[in-house]
Amino acid sequence: MERTMRALGGWIALTPELSAKLLMGRHVWDLAQHCDAFGRRLPELRAHAQESESANPSIATFMDAIEEPEAPDQTMERLVGVYSVLKPHLRAIYREHLARANPVYEPPTRRILTRCIEDETRHIVAGGEILGHLRGTAAAKERARVHQARLDGLLAAAGGVAGDGMPSSPLTSVEPLPADLSDDAREFIRLEAATGTWPVPAGLHDALTGFAAALVARDSKALSHWLAPGVAISDVAWETLCAADYAGHKVVAFARLGHQHLVKTRLDGSAGSVVVLTRWTSAADGWRVAALDVLARDPRPA
Repeated sequence: MERTMRALGGWIALTPELSAKLLMGRHVWDLAQHCDAFGRRLPELRAHAQESESANPSIATFMDAIEEPEAPDQTMERLVGVYSVLKPHLRAIYREHLARANPVYEPPTRRILTRCIEDETRHIVAGGEILGHLRGTAAAKERARVHQARLDGLLAAAGGVAGDGMPSSPLTSVEPLPADLSDDAREFIRLEAATGTWPVPAGLHDALTGFAAALVARDSKALSHWLAPGVAISDVAWETLCAADYAGHKVVAFARLGHQHLVKTRLDGSAGSVVVLTRWTSAADGWRVAALDVLARDPRPA
């Protein structure tokens, strides 16, 4: 687990595809939480804490093969090793361990395992979506198949990651998760793809236009219409906005965050530009700004 976390963290800089890079970055944090939870639990069970030695040399060989693909064009092999081989195996191991863990005197262990199973399920689903995106050709699919077959063989020869045999129950397929419970790998793929327009929900486009027009005009009354209750523009932010005249506006970044949307709007003028970062939420009376920040001005004309 710890070695997987370190591998994913190291691969982020080696991976050119944004979708895979975002996937790894999100899952490194989850794995760090798993390592910490098990590390705290082991001393309570009178076991050695944070012991990272492989159970046998064959497991070290398997992990070496997982970490082997480091070239920029081997992203698919990296993801296959972790998301098609290692994580499904870990999920099966955790499920068997959970089934054996006594519910009377091992609730802490069961809670950790339950969390790990849920996270691994989420990881496998997201990794599968990114792999589906990368395996776009017959040649790519064959590369993935060959690499997975090799790793599957090494894992079986090692007797699983614990060295005491493969899971007795076959690996079960993982169903797609609801969007609010998943890592939404489709959003990672969308961010990777070049696009000339932002996929703005109905109603939000007009709200963004009205809000930006009020910013350009520095019309505080019109701005207040778009702010959710309890949200206000700070004095410092207002001073930054009022430090120059603006002739136009443009959305320069847009991303969905759960049921909300993050938007960067650039205000342009002859004396420079300023970027306003907003978080929009859908309310009963339409789209409203739930959070707002004005970034530092760029004195150069955009």
